Amino acid sequence: MTLGKLLSIRRAGAYLGLTLLIGYCHAADAAPSDTRSELPMPTPAFTGHVAENYKGSKSDFPQPVKPPKGAPNVLIILIDDLGFAGTEAFGGLVPTPNIDELAKRGLRYNAMHNTALCSPSRAAMLSGRNHHQVGMASITELATGFPGSNSVWGQDNAAIGEVLRDNGYTTAAIGKWHDTPDWETSAAGPFDRWPTGKGFEYFYGFQGGETNQFYPQLFENTRPVEPAKTPEQGYTLNEDLADHAVSWLREHRSIAPDKPWFLYVAPGAMHAPHQAPQAYIDRFKGKFDMGWDKYRELAFENQKKLGVIPANAKLTPRPSDLPSWESRSPAEKRLYARQMETFAGFLAQTDEQVGRILREVAESPQADNTLIMLALGDNGCSAEGGLTGTLNNMGTQNGFPDNVDEMLKHIDEIGSPKHENHFSVCWAWAIDCPFQWTKQVASHFGGTRSGFIISWPARIKTGGEVRPQWHHFIDVAPTIYEATGISMPDTVNGIKQVPLAGTSMVYTFDSASAPTKHTTQYFEIMGNRAIYHDGWLAAARHGLPWVLLGRKGDFQNDQWELYNLNNDFSEADNLASSEPAKLKELQALFDHEAKKYNVYPLDDRFSERGVVPDRPTVNGNRTKFIYYPGTVRVPEGSAPNLKARSHKITAEFEVVTDKPNGVIVAAGGSAGYTMFVKDGILMFENNFFGKERDLIKASKPLPKGKVTAVFEYTHDAKEYGGGGSARLLVNGEVVGGGEFAHVPPVRYSATESFDIGKDLGEAVSEQYIGPFPFTEKLKQVEIEVFPKIQSASIEEKTHRAEKSVRDGTE
Repeated sequence: MTLGKLLSIRRAGAYLGLTLLIGYCHAADAAPSDTRSELPMPTPAFTGHVAENYKGSKSDFPQPVKPPKGAPNVLIILIDDLGFAGTEAFGGLVPTPNIDELAKRGLRYNAMHNTALCSPSRAAMLSGRNHHQVGMASITELATGFPGSNSVWGQDNAAIGEVLRDNGYTTAAIGKWHDTPDWETSAAGPFDRWPTGKGFEYFYGFQGGETNQFYPQLFENTRPVEPAKTPEQGYTLNEDLADHAVSWLREHRSIAPDKPWFLYVAPGAMHAPHQAPQAYIDRFKGKFDMGWDKYRELAFENQKKLGVIPANAKLTPRPSDLPSWESRSPAEKRLYARQMETFAGFLAQTDEQVGRILREVAESPQADNTLIMLALGDNGCSAEGGLTGTLNNMGTQNGFPDNVDEMLKHIDEIGSPKHENHFSVCWAWAIDCPFQWTKQVASHFGGTRSGFIISWPARIKTGGEVRPQWHHFIDVAPTIYEATGISMPDTVNGIKQVPLAGTSMVYTFDSASAPTKHTTQYFEIMGNRAIYHDGWLAAARHGLPWVLLGRKGDFQNDQWELYNLNNDFSEADNLASSEPAKLKELQALFDHEAKKYNVYPLDDRFSERGVVPDRPTVNGNRTKFIYYPGTVRVPEGSAPNLKARSHKITAEFEVVTDKPNGVIVAAGGSAGYTMFVKDGILMFENNFFGKERDLIKASKPLPKGKVTAVFEYTHDAKEYGGGGSARLLVNGEVVGGGEFAHVPPVRYSATESFDIGKDLGEAVSEQYIGPFPFTEKLKQVEIEVFPKIQSASIEEKTHRAEKSVRDGTE
């Protein structure tokens, strides 16, 4: 174990140990149930006696809160972007022995639903409220200024962590969060919407929607930390997160083995980038040469054999917008097979690390009294890689898809640290078997239905069974509260609480035939919408989930569909034309629920919502910024926004070595910019999603002594993604220049940062190996931003996006 890793784990242990000692030593019996309606619970009245000195006095310590007698430990594991047929337990073709073993010991739920997108599903699960109630209409980076979509998760919707912590549990969150407003993820805070502000006493993980598996941007509690080793030394995020989860569990068992705990683990897998050590990818060489159509057929057969879908369930057909496997060329098939091999390797590694955590729980004395909930997806498999897949997921999300010929040049590198790759939407559709569509499409189960497993040996005695009751992520919190004997409080920190929207699932533990108690549920993500009520579902799909730029907002043209789920498990038979009265009834119900839960206004934009003008920012209206050495890991949403804007960067430093090297300022990773010195030569690189790398080199070495280095960029283009001209100056003299055909218009990355004096995380440039610290005496870096040129119209963007779909270039 490296010193860095040891220190990281010791810091975690010290924090945990202090929490446990303060919160548990000499714990009293559980507080009466009526005192739990107000959290934190009031300090009990003093019942001792106070005399003039201690000899005649009787002490009475306020005793720490203790959970109800027999309350179980609680473990939630939430896998990212994994479709219904992703694991063997639900018919998938990738071996997942650890997940399957839990399924054999517990219950498999085949009608559990999410919201169809990351941030909304996580907030719904952890709060027990609908996602619009907590401001999560979309991912946090796409927040807009309306109550249901501002990403501001209010204190009137307390999270599970807060409720269990204040009832005497020890709590921790490991992995992906993605529920903090984008403008609140910097070192300036505030931190009340970080995991530590939502009831988790310890946090180790990342903030955004995705992060590089080899170069993640991590936090411990609220402070940025770096991985303890490099990819060359064998580092992967999956293993690191499991290490921290196992260490936390062991420390808890060592210090307070009888105190209940709540652990929430959310790996970055299976979200893009799909990355894994080569050995995992090699396991699946040739395993998917049959293609996505055959994969779906085989998965469907497996699902029938396993009983995870009804015998009368139908396999829904491939949408006309997706190509058949047989229509692809041999070269395309080779590329697409490699994409799926990489995904499978990533999933195999994820299963192994999940297994490590499950084994640690199984070996503990309280294993039988541990309630485990394993959610096999926060939404359906992702279509955001586009029709062809991509080498740069963020490039595609900015509206710049990849092409097959370019990806074939790098086929052997897919899954490695060199690329942030994603697979074709056709594989996502296959893994979402037997349902229609994918992630984002909240109208259909390919977007919203995921595998779900519950295990609790002390309570659930019928392992291996399937439960068909209809449920939703908002039911997780009520289930935990009932299982622990804790009621949702009326007030938390003096704030009256919004009632839970979900329904407990405990009634399903003993009976597969018990009537469903969750009878009504709306869905809405980016204009895709549906309403479920008493076995019927009305749905309106809006647009294509892989067209991320130029959506039209033409909701009035959407075609509503109608399904009777009582005898149509997979939404295969549209009854809209034969049951118009039922459809009209459900449409009215959707409108009622939408108004009740802050769903309106509908908004289908994706890429464009990344630059909403009135969104809060720590930078306010500043156009000038001064940064000093040591300023690192500033999130993109809190850094100066230089994208598609004229700007000037001025660095003041003193050259004290014969051959200066290192990064002066960098932002991003697989896209972004960096100003650096290499072998005494000042340079600047504009990285356009790895597709174009514009490098400007100074014509002569830096002089010794005091230096003022300037980069000036003039943005000329009016078209979306267009560029401009740039030049470098040293002490007032122009030493280099060039033209940038393109610059990133919306976002460099989901989690990469802005750094002064080094380049942390994934390096922006291939000219150096990060972090490449600056060797000279850096005084400051000043950035000045100039007014923005109006970019291409929505109509122009729409035309380009539609053309890319028609031509198959996406």
